[in-house]
Amino acid sequence: MSNLKQDQFVGSLDCGTTSVRFIIFDQYANIVAQHQSEFPQYYPNPGWHEHDAKEIQQVSEECIAEACKNLEQQGWEKSSVKVIGITNQRETTVAWSRSTGKPLCNAIVWTDSRTKNTVAHFEHVLSTTGIEVEDGQFKKGAEGVEALRDITGLKLSTYFSGIKLRWMIDHHDNVRKAHEDDDLLFGTVESWVVYNLTGGAKSGIHVSEVTNASRTLLLNLTTLKWDERLLKFFGFRPSILPKLVSSSEVYGHLAVGPLEGTPIGGLVGDQQGALVGNKCLREGEAKCTYGTGAFLLFCTGKDIVKSGHGLLSTVAYQPGPGLPPVYALEGSIGVAGSAIKWLRDSMGFIKTASEINTLAASVPSTGGVYFVTAFSGLLAPYWDPGAAGLLIGLSSYTTPAHIARATMEANAFQTRAILESMKLDSHTELKHLKVDGGMTNGDVCMEILADIGGFDVVRPEMRESTALGSALLAGSAIRLFGWDISKPETLAEVNTKGSREFNPRLSEQERKKSWTAWLRAVERSKAWEEGIDE
Repeated sequence: MSNLKQDQFVGSLDCGTTSVRFIIFDQYANIVAQHQSEFPQYYPNPGWHEHDAKEIQQVSEECIAEACKNLEQQGWEKSSVKVIGITNQRETTVAWSRSTGKPLCNAIVWTDSRTKNTVAHFEHVLSTTGIEVEDGQFKKGAEGVEALRDITGLKLSTYFSGIKLRWMIDHHDNVRKAHEDDDLLFGTVESWVVYNLTGGAKSGIHVSEVTNASRTLLLNLTTLKWDERLLKFFGFRPSILPKLVSSSEVYGHLAVGPLEGTPIGGLVGDQQGALVGNKCLREGEAKCTYGTGAFLLFCTGKDIVKSGHGLLSTVAYQPGPGLPPVYALEGSIGVAGSAIKWLRDSMGFIKTASEINTLAASVPSTGGVYFVTAFSGLLAPYWDPGAAGLLIGLSSYTTPAHIARATMEANAFQTRAILESMKLDSHTELKHLKVDGGMTNGDVCMEILADIGGFDVVRPEMRESTALGSALLAGSAIRLFGWDISKPETLAEVNTKGSREFNPRLSEQERKKSWTAWLRAVERSKAWEEGIDE
């Protein structure tokens, strides 16, 4: 007879860029048990970033098993976990074999910029042949670019999954052959993980959730269906694509591990997960997550808002099958926490990531140093894949402390650049920004963000917002705790523990002066490398 107690909990598998964690929450978003593990990163060439999809899967299964052990040590039955959600690094692209269920090559990570020439090729196609919008009717040049954006909400960039998949087919013989022989399955990370957790080649389901699918350049943002015109434009067979599903429904059940038989009820891309986890479910609410990169999402409600200032239109979440989606404007920063990792691992300035706060706080300013962290080009709102990382303003006075502070300021300047665009697109002034993610643990970093941004920064006590988002969607799918994602009031008791606010202290004059200097630094970093149409 077991002495373990029964309760009702919800699990979340958070598959990030450098690590996976499995967190078990109660109905108030208290963490009952968890486990986290890192997995290897591969950088075979400059600008390349790969993962072994099998390693992501192994680490995911290990995290579920270890968190369940941890739950039992706390005195709870593992069957208390009634449903799980999954949230994932977006745009990272996996190609695997339908017949064997095994990856055909390493996954190409969202930060990877090897596809510059693929982008240049499709830019050339858009300007010369164009994209077919109706039978036999093509739009090309500026009209072609707008047509692509009208369908997808996105622009041609190394960032999105469709471009990475095209590169795989063009450069890996076995991926090309699998595509020709109809043995290729394509998916983003949530698609790959669900396929394996539900039985792999034997019985695995091949699905993709709409927030992830909206980052592929293959989804029609209005209809939420794969778009034949886009498949034709990029040259993909429809049979490689997963079945599209909403962010909150029971997709299938776990076929492996200690939670075998438990339903999977929530899937969401990590940034949209953080939007839901921060309960920014109503129009006009915004959050920024500072992880490997940084991602600012602004909820626009039932309307697709088209940005005229370098932002993307994206699906925020779809609360259930057949229900109308909620949309968001998004600004993405490619390098945030990964710049701190670079200071630690490549430059040796610090021994642990948290030391950056002490180092940056040891000087009152950057001493005139600006750091444009364009390690793989610049994303929003600049969209320059050829931009290069740039440290400028160096002098014999400069120390590692100045560079550490400039790294934090780079993060704040890029956040401000995105918020300036959001203000122009949405005609609303943001009064405060909700934040989460690893970088927000440092007070110095948050003070710098408030000073440079000129807005209040609100940091919740429980900052696992990404994981919480997928847990809320999963709970909502089975109405656990009475949660219903389409009725925000049902989540009123979730994560209410309190938050800390950081307010700007810089004078408007100082803020303006540093902002002008940052814009000059960005201009100098642009177009260092040019993509060519191969």
